[in-house]
Amino acid sequence: MKKKCPLCNTLAEKFYEDTQRYYRCPNCDGIFVDERQLPNEESEKERYELHDDNAEDVGYIKFVSPITKNIMNDFSQDAKGLDFGAGTSQIITKVLQKKAYDIVSYDPYFHPYPALLDQKYDYIASCEVIEHFYHPAQEFKRLSSMLKEKGKLYLMTDIYDESIDFGQWYYKNDPTHVFIYTKKTFEWIREEFGFKNLSIDKRFILLE
Repeated sequence: MKKKCPLCNTLAEKFYEDTQRYYRCPNCDGIFVDERQLPNEESEKERYELHDDNAEDVGYIKFVSPITKNIMNDFSQDAKGLDFGAGTSQIITKVLQKKAYDIVSYDPYFHPYPALLDQKYDYIASCEVIEHFYHPAQEFKRLSSMLKEKGKLYLMTDIYDESIDFGQWYYKNDPTHVFIYTKKTFEWIREEFGFKNLSIDKRFILLE
C-alpha cells in the first residue's frame, strides 16, 4: 500500500521495513516513516532528553562548527538569528552568544516560545533537527517565511545516498529520525520554497 509523502504529497512505495516501515518518494526522493509508527510526544521528548549534548563539550562544539563558523563568516554580530530546535543544550546559541551574536533559542519541548516564530531573522540554524520533522512541508514553509530577504538557513543532518546500506545504517536506528533526506530532496526543497542557492558539504546544508 502506497503512502503520501509528507514533504511533496506524492504517493510513495515501501522502501524498507524493520522496527519501522519506510517509504521512498519517487518525486522529492525523501524517505519517511509510516505515519502510524511515528513516536508519540512523550516518547519523543524522552528520547531527546537522553541526548548527551553538553554545551561545554569540546567535541560537541566542534561537531556544530560547520554551522557556527559559517554564520560568523557570513554575518556580523548585530544580525538577528534563531537557533531552531535548540534542544536541552542550546549549544549553537551559547557558542554564538559568547561571540556577542544576537541569537535566540526555540524548541517546542525545551524552549517553547511561539512568539519567536512570528519574527523575521537574518539567519536560522537548525542542527540535527530536520530529520525529526513529522510535517516537513509545513516546517520548511515556516522556516523560509521567517527569513528576511537574503536570509540564510543553516542545517545539519546525515544525508542518505546509494552507497549506504540502509538496513545497516546507524542513522535510521533512532526511532525519532522519521524523515531522511537525499541531495535530490534538498534540490526539491530549494526550488519549492523559493531559495536561490543550495550548497551541501557532507552533513552541512546551506539554503539561501
